[in-house]
Amino acid sequence: MKLILFQKMNIAQKFERAQTEGRLALIPFITAGFPDRELFWRHLAEIDASGADLIEIGVPFSDPVADGPVIEKASREALTRGVTLPWLLAGLKERRGQFRAALLLMGYTNPFLQYGYAALAGAAVEAGISGFIVPDLPLEEAAAFRRILSSAGLDLISLVGLNTTLERMHAYAAESTGFIYIVSTLGITGGTNRHLELVADTMRRARRAFRLPLALGFGLRTPDQLDALPEDARPDAAVFGSALIRHIEEGGRAAEFFRPWMEDRQRRS
Repeated sequence: MKLILFQKMNIAQKFERAQTEGRLALIPFITAGFPDRELFWRHLAEIDASGADLIEIGVPFSDPVADGPVIEKASREALTRGVTLPWLLAGLKERRGQFRAALLLMGYTNPFLQYGYAALAGAAVEAGISGFIVPDLPLEEAAAFRRILSSAGLDLISLVGLNTTLERMHAYAAESTGFIYIVSTLGITGGTNRHLELVADTMRRARRAFRLPLALGFGLRTPDQLDALPEDARPDAAVFGSALIRHIEEGGRAAEFFRPWMEDRQRRS
């Protein structure tokens, strides 16, 4: 079988393409080494082929404080199978150029500090990584890592939540690149409720503060959940992790999970 290599596109280019095509960008998440070390690479390739614009790859950590129970379980099991940051970087380096999507590493400060920020940035470039998401690295402590990543052409993605004030968002806006990750939970499909109002208010507040694309995550499974949001509060990208991991864990294929998202994309194009 002939190996096809794809030209790498950075995060900004991926969002520009989605915007030009008038569609939502899709950002799935999968834990490195899930469901096992071999099958992970197969699922990663299938996720990429199914239409992902960017892919978050979770770096397993023993105390994933920002993750829900599904991803936490996947992370802990990956650790028991010997999945490490060096293992992941080496595997991605071997497969560089084989993915259409821009790749992001989502992980916690401790493993990245142990690896060394400068060494990590260099290894990430060699592995074809476009950026990092670090939930436990606050804005005030991110300057050194952000500077090193920026010098290597990599983005450090900022996360904001429902309780993030406009003033705080402006502080993030002064430093952020790539896109903004809006952390929420959309557990109810359709209709309006107090939580949806909070999400909508947060999206509008973020539009005022940021010039970057906005991605909404935590709790997404199907595109009709976004239909519950007012038109002026819709995100530029959808992030889904736990639902996809649960689908794979139950024996499903990534292509099946992506089908309603791709049908929604075609319907809106």
